[in-house]
Amino acid sequence: MDTAYAPQPRGSRVPVGVRAPFSGRTWREFLYLFLSLPMSIVMFTYAIAVISLGAGLLVTFLGIPLLAGGLAGNRGLGSVERARARGLLALDVADPEPVRPSKPGVMGWVGAVLKSGVSWRHLLYSLLHFPWAVFSFVLSVTFWTIGWALLAYPLWRWTFPAYLDQPGIQMWGDGSGNGFYLDTTAEIWITSGMGLLLVLAGPWVIRGLTQVDRVMVHGLLGPSSLATRVVELESDRGVVVDTAAADLRRIERDLHDGAQARLVSLAMDLGLAKEKLAQDPEAAARMVDEAHGEVKIALQELRDLARGIHPAILTDRGLGPALSALAARCTVPVKVTVDLDHRPAAAIEGIAYFTVSELLQNVSKHARATRATVDVWCTADRLVVLVTDDGRGGARTDAGTGLAGLAERLGSVDGLLIVDSPIDGPTSITAELPWRG
Repeated sequence: MDTAYAPQPRGSRVPVGVRAPFSGRTWREFLYLFLSLPMSIVMFTYAIAVISLGAGLLVTFLGIPLLAGGLAGNRGLGSVERARARGLLALDVADPEPVRPSKPGVMGWVGAVLKSGVSWRHLLYSLLHFPWAVFSFVLSVTFWTIGWALLAYPLWRWTFPAYLDQPGIQMWGDGSGNGFYLDTTAEIWITSGMGLLLVLAGPWVIRGLTQVDRVMVHGLLGPSSLATRVVELESDRGVVVDTAAADLRRIERDLHDGAQARLVSLAMDLGLAKEKLAQDPEAAARMVDEAHGEVKIALQELRDLARGIHPAILTDRGLGPALSALAARCTVPVKVTVDLDHRPAAAIEGIAYFTVSELLQNVSKHARATRATVDVWCTADRLVVLVTDDGRGGARTDAGTGLAGLAERLGSVDGLLIVDSPIDGPTSITAELPWRG
């Protein structure tokens, strides 16, 4: 198993609230809200034109293909929105499934577009996003610009007496020159302090507004939940097939290089002993004795191989004894606690067992730990396995590590792997599996 332990960079010491107004993320999100207004106007206008023109011409033959063409154009605008969200919001929404006509020809394509839920969801996005874009544009631009303007008030207050013939910002007045102006030193700095509060709060207001946009883009412009699930199942099936093929290759290699080679040698030794039995009984007896030792070694190798496929103790006695036996072979002292009222499905038991096996191997080889724990329990409809150690930490699930492969294998059965491993430890790795009892 590849190492999953590596150093991790430490975070910045500057508080998040102070960094936020100057961070690239805040300005990208503000730019997204700023551009949403013109983009939503284009999409809303186009959607209304498509609906009006298509519905108005439904009494003729032209209405249906025009409506289908308009919906297809709307999907094109949706791809622009996904690209904008990807670039400015770091929201990676997959492209929805393409139109697949069931019949060849133009009418087959028209029918496929009109039947596609993706097309109508794009149209709904164009209609719903417009009022939200107007609201978020006005709120974000007003909040953001007023905050920065008030914060910089000491720098630009001089423009009032120089160009407007008034001492500062007028809070109220009666039109005859009488009023209250922010012109004293205390008032100027209080105004700047209010601006600072608005500037510090601005990123969180902008972030809250863009969360709604994220939900709309993901829900209306992305693939349907059913299509996403189909893709996940196809990917999981590929992982299962690859894992099974790798296990078969490992078993074949272990048999060929281990027990098979030893049995071939054993057969040759017994053949020689048979030939010498009449001429030199003592030599034949020694060869038979050596062959007996070889048989014991071959049997042990076959037992180890069978344990690697599916241990008998797991089948006969369940997870508790099987994990205790597994912990006894670990180079680090391991405390095992299993709290299960009854046994899950055999397949889930096997995955849980081999998950703990790989995690304990990781602890033995890479964690530099002095002790570890394994806790197993059931919550709702999930089997939860928690493996902790007091080692050096830094475990990662990056591509290419053993934990990444383990996460893929768990994901193939709707499982989940959660890694909490700060530098200098401790490490806690949680595996969740569907119960399927």
